[in-house]
Amino acid sequence: MITYKKTELELVRFDETDVVGLIDLSTSVGWDYDEHEIGTVLSSGKIFGHKNAQGKIVSCAAIIPYDNSIASVGMVIVNKAYRGLGLGKKATQKCLDSVSADIKVMLIATEEGKLLYQNMGFTTVNYVHKYLCNSYKITDDKNKPNTTIEKYSEKDFAGIVDLDEAAFGDSRRCFLTNRIKQSRECLVVKDRKANITGYGISILGPVNLIIGPIVAPNDQTAALILDRLASDYQGKLRIDVPPNQDKFMYFLEQSGFVKVNQPPIMAINTDSLPPRDDNLYAIAAQVFG
Repeated sequence: MITYKKTELELVRFDETDVVGLIDLSTSVGWDYDEHEIGTVLSSGKIFGHKNAQGKIVSCAAIIPYDNSIASVGMVIVNKAYRGLGLGKKATQKCLDSVSADIKVMLIATEEGKLLYQNMGFTTVNYVHKYLCNSYKITDDKNKPNTTIEKYSEKDFAGIVDLDEAAFGDSRRCFLTNRIKQSRECLVVKDRKANITGYGISILGPVNLIIGPIVAPNDQTAALILDRLASDYQGKLRIDVPPNQDKFMYFLEQSGFVKVNQPPIMAINTDSLPPRDDNLYAIAAQVFG
């Protein structure tokens, strides 16, 4: 086993000059973060980690604090040659130390990371469902609600923030600003009185078109949003579905999606998910909770 002196490893906060190194670290473990995704993480939160004596990034962890009482941890990666040194724990602890001690912190754990988080005091509060699709199939078995779906404009932002807060459990104004800027497409759903009742975002990644968040008043509207975001894309798709959306997951499976994983949602300073209105049908990405 290779050993390293502690003085050779420096725990730092990363910035825009570190994006290439963070991409390299992500790629080394088979994750597909690109400059746009890392840019949104940096603009919405903080990334900490270790550099070795040569300045190479060998670990990282990110935290995204939301507007009131919740933060999300993710992007916890350690270079394979540096595992066993406690770097992941130290970077994650630095994330926790960067926010108020009473903030409820959530994360979506990998199988490899679950024990680490348990040892740090996190407990499992629920599960998220990861779906992948190689070729999206449009289905015709959806009831069409009496709504319109249109492209996002700036005047819609306040309505999206309010809907998202009720669906997610905290206001995410900064994150949503950055995510919409990053998006391939952002759609809003409006009723006959032009009130915003839902929205959906797609993100073009290096491997998949990532679908989410999707917030909608019912399963049928969520399916219509997904159709609009996915139907004109020729390639692989990914969507992560929160708990208690069984009908929507059935629709996904009819449309060509396959569930490939069910990672745990873990939290510290709380033993449950925040109060939600059941209108969240897809999360943004696991790093964002």
